[in-house]
Order: sequence, then structure tokens, then C-alpha cells
Amino acid sequence: MITGFIFRALDGKIVAAIGILLAAGILVPALNLLVPPDSAFHIPTYAMSLMGKYLCYALLALALDLVWGYCGILSLGHGAFFALGGYAMGMYLMRQIGSRGVYGNPLLPDFMVFLNWQELPWFWYGFDMFPFAMLMVLVVPGLLAFLFGWFAFRSRVNGVYLSIITQAMTYALMLAFFRNDMGFGGNNGLTDYKDILGFSVQADGTRAVLFALSALMLSLCLLIASAIVRSKFGKVLVGVRDAESRVRFLGFRVENIKLFTFVVSAMMAGIAGALFVPQVGIINPGEFAPANSIEVVVWTAVGGRGTLIGPIIGAILVNAGKSFFTGAFPEFWLYALGGLFIAVTLFLPKGIVGTIQHGWNGRKAMKAAADREKGRDDTVLPQAAE
Repeated sequence: MITGFIFRALDGKIVAAIGILLAAGILVPALNLLVPPDSAFHIPTYAMSLMGKYLCYALLALALDLVWGYCGILSLGHGAFFALGGYAMGMYLMRQIGSRGVYGNPLLPDFMVFLNWQELPWFWYGFDMFPFAMLMVLVVPGLLAFLFGWFAFRSRVNGVYLSIITQAMTYALMLAFFRNDMGFGGNNGLTDYKDILGFSVQADGTRAVLFALSALMLSLCLLIASAIVRSKFGKVLVGVRDAESRVRFLGFRVENIKLFTFVVSAMMAGIAGALFVPQVGIINPGEFAPANSIEVVVWTAVGGRGTLIGPIIGAILVNAGKSFFTGAFPEFWLYALGGLFIAVTLFLPKGIVGTIQHGWNGRKAMKAAADREKGRDDTVLPQAAE
């Protein structure tokens, strides 16, 4: 069963993409750790961490593409699932600081000591254990997506109304996490991490492992997403996107289909957030900002929604461009982002990968039509000669 699941997920494009990601997950850390710093082939640790952040963003864009590109759910709140996964990882990292904090309290994080908290809140229990924290990375975003989707999809909220509700959800969470009495660090968030699983977060080796894990998890999630969309369930999923009322008329429980896809997508976003936090070194309520979720939509649209590979490329290209423009022309970055989105909407409505696929499929169709026409000519000419 598992073998069939894997083989069903694979096609030429997915195999190539996974191969490139896995090769990068090995090559980049090797160039960082094994090549001398004075070599032209050496990749500095800061550059590796920056590329690791891009891979986390690519995983978030892939998660959005699963629900938007294949199910027609334009979520403007996927940043909430990303942030919740990041907070779960951040809580584990804060518990690992122990007595090495500024105030030397082995039981309470520094921000709780500063705010005169007397004991650890109940929802922090268990986060000193890595397996529990990793379970929460999946459970918390998945549970929120399940509860949200249960009410929204059964109420048949669709289109722009659903998008607005998802945006309201992440905005409400941002306001809640900004409060100091919530117990998540307030405006400053969670930072000043020391180690993970006993290894220093700042060490080059740890950074290399985190980059490799980011590439590995992106490859695994791409494989899972491909298996979903290429299965019979995936065909029904596309049917929901294109003609929901017809799929419902055929007897399918559309709300269950949407709910399953939404929960899986939220879990992927949570994984992206968990990998993002130790590489960046901080998680704060700003990650819940609706503008962040809108940026994910831009990445997905630029790469090509409904292609799986496109959002990965879009996220990496747009964020690499953002890093360049914010350094070279910081005052023009937002104009560049807006112009990029307008240009893609007008000239590449299918995105980069979608446009390439459309052109390639058009060429194949023209070639097939020409071959059929040639076959008919070869059949008719001998008969005419007789």
C-alpha cells in the first residue's frame, strides 16, 4: 500500500524536483562544513541559514497551493498555521535555556520572570520534551484548521467570504499573542535560544543539519502532496475546485474533502514554521500579520498555482529578490513586490511554471495533431495512386 502510494506520487517533474532538493540538502552543508572559508566554493553559515529560510517559505507556499491550487480555497490566513508551528518549536527552545537565562531561573523563561509570573502556565507543560513539542507542531495547527474548517465548510462559506474569514482569524490571533498575559512573550515573542537536542543553535553543524532537514521535509511534503493530487481523491479535489455543486450532486461529501485537505495543508505549514524558528532565532506575533499570508499568495501565484513545483520556485525567487532589493533599494521593495504581482496577473496568469507547462502541452498537442494528419495523408495517397 505504501509502495503504491509512493509510485503514484512520482512523475518526471516531481522526481526531478525532489532530486534537486535532496542534492541541495547534501551539497550546501558540505560546502559550508568541508570547504575552507577562503575558498571560492565555500558557503558562509549566514547564507546557508538564509537559504534554509527560503526552503521553509517554499514549504509554506506548497501548503497553500494544496488548498488554493487544487481545492479552490484561497486562504489568507495560512500565516497563522506557520506561526503556531513556530511557537511550538520556540516554546521547546525556551524550555531548553534553563538557568542560562538573564535572570537565572531554571523553571521560568526570562519574560515570565520579568512580568512577575510565579509559576509556569499549564500550556507550557511538556514542551521540555522534544517529541511532545514536535507532536504539538502538527497537532496545534491541525486542530485549529479542523475546528475552523468544520464550521466554515459545513456552513458552505465559499469564495471571498471564506478568504476574509481566514484573514480575520490570523489577525485575531496576532492581537491575542501581542498580549503579555497570554504567556507567549507578548510583543517581543520568544528568542535568545541556546541549544536544540543538546547542540548549540548557533553552531555551524547545527545550522547545516537544520538546512538539510528543511530540504528533506520539503521533499517529503512535496511527495505527499503529489500523491494526494494524483490519486482518485485528487481528481475529486479538482472537481470541487472547478464545479463544487456538481461534485456535491454526485454524492460526495464536499465539506469532508475540503476539511481533510485544509488540515493536511495546515500541518505542512506548521512544519515549515517549526523549521523556520531555530534558523532565524526568533518567533513573535508579527508572523501572524495578514500581510505575511498575502505574501504567500503572491509567491504561489508567481510560481504557478495548481502545479506543486511552481509555488516552491515562486517562494524562493521572490524571497531571494526581496533579500536583494531590501539591501540595495530598501525604499522600493514594496513597489517591486506590487509591480511583480500586477505583471504576473496581466502577462503570466498561470504563473511561471503554469505558463511553461501550458506552452509545452500546446506544442505536444500540435505535434500530435500534425502526426495524425500525416498518417491520414499516408493512407489516402496510396489509395489515390491505385
